[in-house]
Amino acid sequence: MLNKLAHIILKYRTFLLVILLGITLFMAYKAQEVEFSNDFAKVVPPDDPEMLTFERFKATFGEDGNVMVLGVQDSALYTPENFRRFAYLSENIKLIKGVSEVISLPTLVRLAKDTSARAFVPETIFSTFPDDQTTLDSLLAVAASQQFYQGTLFNPENGATLILITLDPAQLNSNYKETLINDVYESGKLFEENTNIKVHYSGLPFFRVMLSNIVKSELKLFLIASAIITALFLLLFFRSKKAVIFPLALIGVMVIWVMGTLAILEYKITLLTGLLPTIMIIIGIPNCIYLLNKYHQEIAQHGNKMRAMVRVIKRTGLVTLITNVTTAIGFMVLMSSDISILKEFGVVAGVNILATFVVSIILIPIVFTWLPAPKGRELKHLEFKSLKRVLHGLDLLVHRHRYRLMYGALAFSLIGMWGASKLQAVSYMVDDIPEDNFVKQDLRFFEANFRGVMPLEILIDTGNKKGVTILQNLQLIDEVEQVLAQHEDVTKPLSVVSFVKSARQAYYNGNPRYYDLPNSRDRAFLLSYLGKNSDMSTAMAGFVDADGQKIRLTARVRDIGSLKMDSLINGEIKPAVNKVLEGSKLTADFTGTTLLFIKGNDFLIANLVQSLLLAFGIIAVIMAMLFANFRMILISLVPNLIPLILTAGIMGFFGIPLKPSTALIFSIAFGISVDDSIHFLAKYRQELRSNGFSVPLAISKSIKETGASMIYTSIVLFAGFVIFSGSNFGGTVALGILTSTTLFFAMITNLSVLPALLLRFDKGINKNEVKGLIEHFEFYRAEDDEEIDLELLEIKN
Repeated sequence: MLNKLAHIILKYRTFLLVILLGITLFMAYKAQEVEFSNDFAKVVPPDDPEMLTFERFKATFGEDGNVMVLGVQDSALYTPENFRRFAYLSENIKLIKGVSEVISLPTLVRLAKDTSARAFVPETIFSTFPDDQTTLDSLLAVAASQQFYQGTLFNPENGATLILITLDPAQLNSNYKETLINDVYESGKLFEENTNIKVHYSGLPFFRVMLSNIVKSELKLFLIASAIITALFLLLFFRSKKAVIFPLALIGVMVIWVMGTLAILEYKITLLTGLLPTIMIIIGIPNCIYLLNKYHQEIAQHGNKMRAMVRVIKRTGLVTLITNVTTAIGFMVLMSSDISILKEFGVVAGVNILATFVVSIILIPIVFTWLPAPKGRELKHLEFKSLKRVLHGLDLLVHRHRYRLMYGALAFSLIGMWGASKLQAVSYMVDDIPEDNFVKQDLRFFEANFRGVMPLEILIDTGNKKGVTILQNLQLIDEVEQVLAQHEDVTKPLSVVSFVKSARQAYYNGNPRYYDLPNSRDRAFLLSYLGKNSDMSTAMAGFVDADGQKIRLTARVRDIGSLKMDSLINGEIKPAVNKVLEGSKLTADFTGTTLLFIKGNDFLIANLVQSLLLAFGIIAVIMAMLFANFRMILISLVPNLIPLILTAGIMGFFGIPLKPSTALIFSIAFGISVDDSIHFLAKYRQELRSNGFSVPLAISKSIKETGASMIYTSIVLFAGFVIFSGSNFGGTVALGILTSTTLFFAMITNLSVLPALLLRFDKGINKNEVKGLIEHFEFYRAEDDEEIDLELLEIKN
């Protein structure tokens, strides 16, 4: 079969090259349609009860994550000139397309009592902006007396204040979203330039766009860096420009195919899929190294490039296919996930890794059979003395100290398990961004002055239509608000109770002492005023459903991490709220983007663990098909499990949390590292047959011939993934460093522990045992190679 494949590839070189070029041009055309996603991933399955609750909440009250905030803390703001400019800033933001509402100190509205109409009327506090400081201070005192806004719009303790900007969800879900956020951002920067007053920015829409912009910039940076590093290593290994230019061309093709695949499947570039072009460069190069190294070995033996390339395809083709399949499995198992971002990542990565094999097995033989055969300096790497010494040392180590290697591996594994027991799964809403980044620093400003910006929603069902008009229900909701307010990580909540309290304060001429629920004496008077107040009814519509039965209680929380957030909400607040409502008809459902994030993080971790187990199972089945020997399956998997255990131990000892970006390491690294085992074992089984089933001799020859390629590819993989350590995202940094570390460990174990295990547990080939696939395709004598009839390779008109 492989012999026929070699003849087809070499006979129809031009035709196959034209096909590849055509597909690449089509993919390049489609790649122009790819969009960047700046939305938080929907990681909770759509049929999950909490997701269904959130969808019902949004259907009634709208989005909870469409508010952007600007913050200022500077006494210079409260001068007539600067305060007027602050008002202009609010007005300018209101005029931006996509901005639905702006609430700020200059735009504050309070309720005033109209005794003649027996109604409340909205009254703008700053109807004009005075030029003198005394008048301004007087109006600011009036604003400060409005209890409704204290702690939510301004901090009475230090004068920090916010501009709350509600954005149109339709615009946030369109291609205009970046322009919208950038227009708001530029308005704030202009105010900052004119006043020298620092403006801080936050809110989920702002985070999403900023993260998207970082992903865009890093996509280009990593592509360039990985291409440069790959080129340098190829030049160092092969000392040939040809061995650099054409492998880079191959991975360039695969990068285009990745982007085209994203467009065809209508996937967007996320924090995960944005890594794929660079990952394809890193993973694609080992194919080139194995093929070129084998080609150079054959040329050095007999000098016939056609015969050499046929042997490359026959002897390396199947193993390269299998290693690409196992690598693809490390990604494609994510397709089993219910989570869209993991599924998309797995689909695109898996498909293109398999496509990489097809492109490499076609492109490399075609190009290098057209080029002059390598000679002289280009073949010197085969006699690289330092590398030979390393491989010779490994050979001696394995043969003389195999038991020490196995016991050492066991000891390190036990230490790794101990460290792994210390692992904690924790993630943050604004995760992975360095503390010195302005996005994170601005978030800390809002958390210090307003207890955070992450939305927390509670949906309270009174059990009856018009239940909102029952004073006893409002009193219970007020107690719920007090439960929330006593936690330093939660802002003062807002609900219909806040409006009723504000109305009572207005009824008593704005006296802040009367900011409370009505009592039995003033309840009837207050209700008569409220009944005639259409403006207040409109304002309360965002907090009460049309039937007056369900009430929205909204607050904001600090980004304290999934573990603390889960403890705070489910361990403290929920039980306290349920205790308040116990014995009444009222029920409370906690919902919102923040809570779904907590649950989503747990889903992600669980899915990634399942994916790793699935990858382990599938690769074990592949090993069983290849070798048809249970002992060989265990021998092949052990050296690749040890690096995963060691990496988990490092994470535990150094406090690196288990989160989506770091959990992803294990399935990816396992799929890649097992490639070395397959290459080594394939060569080992060949050498067994060629050397009278002598295990020690087969191992020595396998280390010396396959070891060079294993070291080359491991170095490229290590350097390639280390590139991610330059990311602005902490999770991406961890992904790069830990994946590199895992693959480095895997190289060591596959060149030491694997042969040591073979020496101890493999007795050669039993004539009666069932032969695996590797036996049927890989075992033959050199003299069995068919010579290619060069006449058949001529392209005739």
